[in-house]
This record gives sequence, C-alpha cells and structure tokens, in this order.
Amino acid sequence: MEKGYIHVYTGNGKGKTTAALGVALRSIANGYNVAMAQFIKSRGFEYSEMKAFNYINSLDGPLGKIKIDQFGTGCCLHGRKPDVDDFNMVEEGFKQAEEWVNSGQYDLVILDEINVAIHLGLIQPQKVVNLLKQKPSHIEIIVTGRHAIPEIIELADLVTEMKEIKHYFTKGVLARKGIDS
Repeated sequence: MEKGYIHVYTGNGKGKTTAALGVALRSIANGYNVAMAQFIKSRGFEYSEMKAFNYINSLDGPLGKIKIDQFGTGCCLHGRKPDVDDFNMVEEGFKQAEEWVNSGQYDLVILDEINVAIHLGLIQPQKVVNLLKQKPSHIEIIVTGRHAIPEIIELADLVTEMKEIKHYFTKGVLARKGIDS
C-alpha cells in the first residue's frame, strides 16, 4: 500500500460507518487486509456487515481479509449511561486497535464510533491523538462517529461531515435489517 492517510467521518447524519465499510470493501478487493474495532456497538450482536465480510473472508483467491471486533455494550444506543463495563470494553478495544496498527498485518484500520467513545469520556482523547500521530506511514486509518474533536480533525487528511437533513427515524422507524443494521 502507498502512503496511508487518516480519514474522519463525523456529523449527525447517517452514513459514517457505511462510508468506512465502503472503503474497507475497496481495500479488500485490492488484496489489502482490514481490521475494524467497533466501539459502543453491542458485542455479540451480528450486524449485517459482519455477515457479509465473514462470507468474503471464506473465499479463496486474491482478496484481502477483514477482522471485525466489537467493544461495546450499546450504552448510548439504548439510552443508558456508561458503566464500568463500557470503560473496560473501550480500553480493551483500543489496546487491540493499537496492536493492529503496529502489527504490520493490516493496511487499513477502522476505529468505528471512537469519536463517540471520546465524547462520552470512555477514553482519553490524547490516547487516540497519539495513535494517529504515531501510526506507521503506510497504514490508512478511518475514525468514525459524531463529535469529532478538533485535534483529530486537524490531524486528518480527509474529513467528511454527514449532515442530517431528514431521517425516517424521527417518524419512529427503527433500524431496518439489511438497510440500517
């Protein structure tokens, strides 16, 4: 892989994780290996992207592979305040992400919802900033989630803000299988 850049997908609109997964798909199609740490999202819940990427991982051939691990309990997704388990899972996930970045096994590392983990106080912002500053030059990193802090935005090479104009969730439509989850 060429020089790796830092992407930030933030804002209150839908599509941040979806954009990161699109880049992951392109990377895999080009033989690159991808690791994704999903913070906040519930461990044990099999999101549709996990099913799709598990299938891709089962194929032989020139495709790269993806590893997706979840490090959350869904605390803010279900309206409850974070507890000690949430802090521990984010810490575990961040240590894993650091290992992936420094292992030489992965070309792209996605820190999904890490901005939300920072916003909720589940991880010190400086830890994430330091990881981004010290990443090997060829590693691409994608940081997602609402509330991206200025320090991360400043370090990024690409920043996209998803802005909600209209969303069916406001009409009571919950996440739909195959479309939103």
